[in-house]
Amino acid sequence: MKVASGKVVAGKIVVEGAPLDEGSTVTVLALEDDETFELNADAEAALLVAIGEADRGDVIDGEQFLSDLASRK
Repeated sequence: MKVASGKVVAGKIVVEGAPLDEGSTVTVLALEDDETFELNADAEAALLVAIGEADRGDVIDGEQFLSDLASRK
């Protein structure tokens, strides 16, 4: 997984730094006005662990997630 920043120029997203590979699938989070997104050290560490799990394929499908969630009640 790569994290990149960019700006919209003439209706297209221009990524700063090294270009992404052609055909890359991306997710765009658009900040509102002066909004920022920050994580504390614990949340950032948890996010990096989760990204690593996903990269290794250690995931469950949506139906299994919902089933597991319902069983916790």
